[in-house]
Amino acid sequence: MTRVLVLYYSSYGHVRALAQAEAEGARSVPGTHVDLRRVPETVPQEIRQKVGFAADDTHVAAPADLEAYDAIIFGTPTLFGMMAGQMKSFLDQAGGLWAQNALVGKVAAVFASTGSQHGGHEATLLSTQIPLQHFGMLIAGMPYTFAGQTTAESIVGGAPYGAGTIAGADGLRAPSETDLAGARFQGAHVARIATLLAGANLNEEAA
Repeated sequence: MTRVLVLYYSSYGHVRALAQAEAEGARSVPGTHVDLRRVPETVPQEIRQKVGFAADDTHVAAPADLEAYDAIIFGTPTLFGMMAGQMKSFLDQAGGLWAQNALVGKVAAVFASTGSQHGGHEATLLSTQIPLQHFGMLIAGMPYTFAGQTTAESIVGGAPYGAGTIAGADGLRAPSETDLAGARFQGAHVARIATLLAGANLNEEAA
């Protein structure tokens, strides 16, 4: 079985909805086992309740868990044009995996949510890929074979760099069916690539 992890952080539920669609897409590829996990929250519960963060009962992952998967799909909100601090903190704790080259050759992908069409969506997708490349992971985006990302008839999240959604400045806009279709497409795309690479030893001895 090809093992895929969809790992995300979500404040108001938009990224969680995309994560569920990513997992659905990955599961559509025969021979794929998919786990859906979130990174630990760092905001105190009383603050979460005060600002209206969505409740989330998804199991929490630990950095050491990443080694067990053939592919990892990361989801994050956009905060000031970058990934959320909770996701960055999680990745910063994976130094042991980096030191052991434990993630080299694994497939990685990123999806994101932002408040507006020009709120740093693509910057977040691209900058989140940077630490993943330091880990030696192979980056999969959302190619234009998903034609939904090219429409000009409605607001659409996502880009060739990954799936996404636009939540609106007030956070009230739910992911559209096109956004969710893009996430399902990306999940399946990653799972197919991981399946093709399964069994290949891309973690060569250091030169």
